[in-house]
Amino acid sequence: MGEVAQISEFGKILIFLIIGIVMTGAAFFANKLVAPNNPNPEKLTSYECGEEPTGSAWLPFNSRFYVIALIFLLFDVEMMFIFPWATVFSSKEIAAVDSRWTALSLIEMFVFVGILILGLVYVWVKGDLEWIKASPVIPAVDVKIPSSVYEKLNLEQSAFKVKPFSIQTERAALTSATPSEPATDTVTASKRPMFKPAFKKASE
Repeated sequence: MGEVAQISEFGKILIFLIIGIVMTGAAFFANKLVAPNNPNPEKLTSYECGEEPTGSAWLPFNSRFYVIALIFLLFDVEMMFIFPWATVFSSKEIAAVDSRWTALSLIEMFVFVGILILGLVYVWVKGDLEWIKASPVIPAVDVKIPSSVYEKLNLEQSAFKVKPFSIQTERAALTSATPSEPATDTVTASKRPMFKPAFKKASE
């Protein structure tokens, strides 16, 4: 009998990639054949969680969405580790082999959850969970003027009275501020040069 040729590890990865590409292409092709094609304005609108999309999509995006999403993913992935822990902790077969497995799994889970809670407390104290921070930083200036003077100045409404805007008033003020220049129809004559050029004769 001849020796059976074995596929290398890179060959297995190549076969996996080829099968994945072929299966994905086959799914798209089957969707193109089977799915009905009936586009309308309602189907072509972007989905915004069931709400009517208004305005443009190019809007400023608050970066706090990313922080909250990362914290959510952190505690969402935590459930994947709690399910196998619950299976081991409640298994009677494992407890029958050695009773220390249940205590060890309980201590390990308390350590794991404690680390996550410690990270949550750190984020909470830092203020990253607050959507609008309610504690603004008041700048401190080393001046000898008391704050009552600034408060009195801010309370004086007469000094900061807003003048009502009117296009006719602004246009009249603009025309009165720039006087009209008299139109001159006479063209000024070109001036003659103030010096007379002198040419020296070449010496023989």
